[in-house]
Amino acid sequence: MKSLCLHIVSFDIPFPANYGGVIDVFYKIKALHSAEARIHLHCYEYQRKPAPELAAYCESVHYYPRKTGLGVNFSLKPYIVASRMSEDLMKNLLRDDYPVIFEGLHTCGFIHDKRLNGRFLVYRESNIEHNYYYHLFKAEKNLLKKLFFLAESARLRLFQKRLVHASVMLTVSKEDTNYLSAAFPGKRVVYLPSFHCNAGVNILPGKGSYALYHGKLSVPENSTAAEFLIGKVWEDTFPLLVIAGLNPPGWLTKLAENRQNIRFIPNPSDDEMIRLISEAHVNIMVTFQSTGLKLKLLNALYHGRFCLVNPQMVTGTPLGELCILASEPAELKEQIDRLFLLNFTESLINKRESVLAKHFSNQNNCNLLMEILTLR
Repeated sequence: MKSLCLHIVSFDIPFPANYGGVIDVFYKIKALHSAEARIHLHCYEYQRKPAPELAAYCESVHYYPRKTGLGVNFSLKPYIVASRMSEDLMKNLLRDDYPVIFEGLHTCGFIHDKRLNGRFLVYRESNIEHNYYYHLFKAEKNLLKKLFFLAESARLRLFQKRLVHASVMLTVSKEDTNYLSAAFPGKRVVYLPSFHCNAGVNILPGKGSYALYHGKLSVPENSTAAEFLIGKVWEDTFPLLVIAGLNPPGWLTKLAENRQNIRFIPNPSDDEMIRLISEAHVNIMVTFQSTGLKLKLLNALYHGRFCLVNPQMVTGTPLGELCILASEPAELKEQIDRLFLLNFTESLINKRESVLAKHFSNQNNCNLLMEILTLR
């Protein structure tokens, strides 16, 4: 059988795979490579260095500079899109007629381009972006950034209409599937859960001595969630709360300066993060927006004991039955007191294994993606 050849256009360099969006991209590439697909990867370089490791999974890897600065903002196109539009990318895509996966709305600047007429174009959704940026606007404290997020949300809402040119849309949650199906009647929209690093559950039974909140802390959504836990949930009588993640802002770490039972671990390695998740007694996660799939929750479910989350964390996913749900500070406090009295049992581990294997198998989801790309 002839190998499937395709292009993947990534919004960022997907290695190291250490935050939400690039985790899906990298492990999708690994799964497709294992299925003998021949991948031509295109990615934008602006904060990360080129990754030689990607050559092990791709036929070719192309890097394009991202256009940053004020000038790109003076456009009707969203900044995250306009800053990633490269004619060199188009030249490379036009060398053949392979299918193209556009990873995120960020990379869809050319999805309506007439030069791509007749091509099989896949939009891989990770968030309903205008909703995501509106929530960043609400969470941001800096006035200039706040105004940027509001303007970007409006531009993204307008730009989203160009997705009508996609041949198929792949979504990460059932809620986002419903949204895009309603927004684009008649368009093929397929639920394809995020790819991830976990081959199977690896959970320690028994008890841990601390709770963990983790995430990319430079993102306002995550720093706001951490602020909520520090200021409204975590009592001085509770066990240790560890807050771990990339680039925590100074204002956030300052909130816990005089708190004996709250500790920050900035920029942990991948191995250290898995250790922190595994050894925690409770992985606590809250979000104030429900679009997309929170990959940090998936990692916690594969490696951690109790997962205490608010309902927005599991909206549109089958993960609610594996978590303890609570919304208000008083409810969260009550559950923290209760959970630290309990052991995490083998029967709970078995339930995790069953549900996660059914819905989040990289192998099964790769088979579905290969079917979409080959049968079209």
